[in-house]
Amino acid sequence: MDIRPIRTDDDHRAALEEIHALWGAAEGSSEGDRLDVLATLVEAYETKRWPIQELDPVEAIEAAMASEGRSRGDLAELIGQSRATEILQRRRPLTLAMIRKIAAAWRMPERVLVKDYPLADEAKAKATVKAKATRGAARGLAGADGGETGSGRRRRAG
Repeated sequence: MDIRPIRTDDDHRAALEEIHALWGAAEGSSEGDRLDVLATLVEAYETKRWPIQELDPVEAIEAAMASEGRSRGDLAELIGQSRATEILQRRRPLTLAMIRKIAAAWRMPERVLVKDYPLADEAKAKATVKAKATRGAARGLAGADGGETGSGRRRRAG
């Protein structure tokens, strides 16, 4: 059979050409077996070479808009202008009612739209909490070394 692993893009291209030549071979024949093995090797190479990450709900909506020629206005017709803007800017999560409307109108699987996804404010909120914690820890250390309390006031001797 003389089949080798696919390690490079040139190997991949050659395997695809051979698959094209073998296409339609009878199942169970030596050509059909070769086609099956090559297809499995090509699939493994493509998965490794070009991994596909799942889209979050906003990315899925944007992909559907791009692939089907839809606009923000089309989304706004389904869920309202301000909500469409807030969803696409990640300022508001999708509600169940929005998910059902989008899934039905655009024939998208609801499971794609139901997933949790990060909102724009969450990233800012995490940074703010971290900054406050750092400042609070710094104040606490200042009070622990004898000079100031956590509020910044001097302690009375006594």
